[in-house]
Amino acid sequence: MNNRQFKIKPVSTEADIKTFLDVPNKVYQNDPNWVKPLRSSISKQLAPNNSFIEYGKFQQFIAISNNSGEPLGRIVAAINYRLIEKENQQIGLFGYFECIPDFAITESLLNSAFEWLKAEGINKVRGPIDLSTHNNCLLLVDGFNTPPMMMMPYHPAYYHQFLEKYGFVKAKDAYAYDFDVCKPLDDKFARAYKIALQSGITFRPLHTKGEEFLEDARKLYHLFTTAFANNWSSTSRTEAEFLEEAKDLQQLADPDIFHIAEDKGEMIGFFMGLPNYNIALKQVNGQLNWLGILKFLWYRRKINQARIIAIASLPEYRRQMVSLALVYLGMQGGTRRYKTAELSWVWEDNHPSRKIIEAAGGKIYKTYRIYEKEI
Repeated sequence: MNNRQFKIKPVSTEADIKTFLDVPNKVYQNDPNWVKPLRSSISKQLAPNNSFIEYGKFQQFIAISNNSGEPLGRIVAAINYRLIEKENQQIGLFGYFECIPDFAITESLLNSAFEWLKAEGINKVRGPIDLSTHNNCLLLVDGFNTPPMMMMPYHPAYYHQFLEKYGFVKAKDAYAYDFDVCKPLDDKFARAYKIALQSGITFRPLHTKGEEFLEDARKLYHLFTTAFANNWSSTSRTEAEFLEEAKDLQQLADPDIFHIAEDKGEMIGFFMGLPNYNIALKQVNGQLNWLGILKFLWYRRKINQARIIAIASLPEYRRQMVSLALVYLGMQGGTRRYKTAELSWVWEDNHPSRKIIEAAGGKIYKTYRIYEKEI
């Protein structure tokens, strides 16, 4: 398809927003592994009243056919001023990228995003990152043969080829690890749990109701912010932003795979796992209307996979083996319902975490990438 057959336009109307949201339907219409995201979730992230506007700006672009008006591609150019301040460089982002297998369209979408970013004083672009790493980020570059886990990206194999053809280079890779939950852990994890208990560390499941949940969420925010303060390309959320996300997940949490470590009542570590709700979401076609809700409730009973999102403990508790003890509890709890689990995602240079994961039996089965390009 050449430039005379399609056009790129900035999103500015309600009709444009609908076209933007429709693009993935075109791209993945014949892909059995794709799990359609909830339209309401993407709309919320890009709404004019989203909290991102307090510290950033963005512009959506769509590619549409001149003949039929059908959607062919999309992209969002974004500036996160928190990230610029943290890294002390004029870094811009691209995200929400989707495109049919036509490089000319990809090239035109990227050109439009780059022009907008350059006009804002940006000289380097990184992505895909959907506004921030707390939303969807990363591009799948290996492991296309299975559906994505909950809140993980999935892409056609040609995406990374197109980006590299355009001139993007690898900034950093991240891995997803596969676990056989039924396979016994090495004995050192049980020993670590005993050492932690003997050191006075206590463990409990996440509270999931009422004020107790909100109190746990506030403590998780402070621990999360401390433990991951130096994460690459990531900036801290406000407590209000974190609590809003936590409330969205409150009804989805499984206390069997969400454990808290405490020392004298103070939260000092956590193991954050969630059921792989993509198994149920795949059946609702991106819509949680009354029929979608009924389907979701029916199929959630069939979920036998989990995603381990994070394992963290304060560094001063390393000698008490808190991280290993949390892995022991999480995997023990997982055997009650789950057959397999994915731990994702882990940066390739996060060697301490990778060492623990691989000692627990995790095997890399998907690779993701963040790209960069000077402009």
